[in-house]
Parts: sequence; structure tokens; C-alpha cells
Amino acid sequence: MKYLLAQVVNGLQLGMVYSLIALGYTMVYGIIRLINFAHGDVFMVGAFVGFFGFSEWGLSLPVAGLVSLVVTACLGVAIERIAYKPLRNAPRISALISALGVSLFIQYFSSLKFVFGPNYRIVYPPLELVQWNLGGINITNIQVIIFAVVLFLLVGLQYLVYHTEFGMAMRTVSYDAHVARLMGINVDYVISMTFALGSALAAAGGMLYMLAYPQIHPFMGSMPGLKAFVAAVLGGIGIIPGAVLGSLILGQVETLTVAFVSSQLRDAVAFGVLILVLLIRPTGILGKRTVDKV
Repeated sequence: MKYLLAQVVNGLQLGMVYSLIALGYTMVYGIIRLINFAHGDVFMVGAFVGFFGFSEWGLSLPVAGLVSLVVTACLGVAIERIAYKPLRNAPRISALISALGVSLFIQYFSSLKFVFGPNYRIVYPPLELVQWNLGGINITNIQVIIFAVVLFLLVGLQYLVYHTEFGMAMRTVSYDAHVARLMGINVDYVISMTFALGSALAAAGGMLYMLAYPQIHPFMGSMPGLKAFVAAVLGGIGIIPGAVLGSLILGQVETLTVAFVSSQLRDAVAFGVLILVLLIRPTGILGKRTVDKV
């Protein structure tokens, strides 16, 4: 029983990290109906910037994290302006192909020696690992940091979206961008800031992932990015609470698969969940069926 509870805690840790990535997918999709497949690579850049911040630039961990958030927010805006904005009125397949191209470009550009380099890097976090035994379950200070940071960011995002003027603008553009323009909302600005916000959340996820699983490389964003996309679809793509719910479920499924079945099946099970969702409930757990009038 204690072993099971320990795995549940590990799954909660993984799911919370996935949720920060999944939120970027779901916010961008909710605004412009685009699956930004470069989002996982923004997650990777955030991890690397944070790593260099505290390991080579001498910054404290919180300051390195803030620098990572700012850099990736700017990267997200640049990606939107360069790769997606010119294709906003093009067929959706064009934007999807552009997203895949951006993803590959970031991966291989980052692996150049004068950028991040192609090799794996071992991360030595600038804080001592501390463990507490609670009812026979070991909880580390890294897990506590992850839980606290993710909950803080989720509450902040919820407040931003539902209790601020910018959040109202985001919801208006999501509902109907044309009507939003008629109401005087700067739609291009809202879209860019949504990319910035989603990218910053991905960077926070990259920092926390790096602390929990201390090894980074230029291609590290591919699998977490795809799994976060699965989580967003599972919960209901375009729905913020759905992204969080799907991430928590996927984190538990993946961790319990490793613990009780086989570590070799963790990825297969995760993508098997995607297939089941698409077959049984394509709109996701919290999604609602809609009817398009023609």
C-alpha cells in the first residue's frame, strides 16, 4: 500500500509538470485553433536557459527561473509572429506543417555546438535534497517545490483568465475573433500575449522537470510535449481545467504503468490513451459536443 501511495505521489509530480505544458497547447488552440507542436521545444529551451542561469551565470535558482520565463515568452512571441501570423488565414494544414518545421528547426539549431550542444548534460540543482517521511512515504523538497509552484501558477492563470480585462479579451477572441475586432480588441496583441503566456508556463515546466529528472538535452522536449498534447486532448483541448485534469490522469497512468507493468510500455500506454479518447470521446472529458451549421 505504501508503495502504491508513493507512486501516486510520483504520478502527481509528473502530471503537474505536464499540466504546465498542456496549458500552452490548450490556450493557443482555444484562441486560434492551432496545435503548436513547437511547444515542447520551448519547454526544452526554458530548461536550458534556467540551467545556464544557475550553473554558469551565477544566478540564484528563482532568478534563473524568471530569466527563463522572460526568454521563452519572447521566443513564443517570435514564433507566432514569424511562423504562424502570416498563415493565419491559410488552410489549417499549412499552419500545422509550419509548426512541425519550427519544432525541428529549434531542436537541431539548439544541438549546434555554439548553442546548447548535442550532448546530454547532468543537472546539479543549487539546493540540497531533503526528504521527509510522512506515514511511510518519502516526500522530497523538490516535490514540495513542484507542487507549490504549479499550484501558484494555476491559481494565477485562473485569476488572469477569469478576473482581468486581458482575460476577458482572451475569452472574447476565443469565442469570435471577428466580433472581438469590432469591439475594439487588438486581436493580434491578444494572440501574441497568449503565446508568451503559454511559453512562459512551458519554461516553468522545463525548470521543474529539470529539477525532478536532472538530465537535459536538445531533444528532451519531444516526448513530454507530445504527452502534454495527449493530456490536453484527454481533458478537452481548448479547456484550461481540462488540460490540468488530463495531465494529472496521464501522470498517474504513466507512473503506475512503470511501477506495476513495464517501463518499456510507458509511452505506448500514454499514446494508447489518446487513441481511446479519440474513439470514445473525441471532445475529451470536459469537452462538449458542438454542431457546425452549414
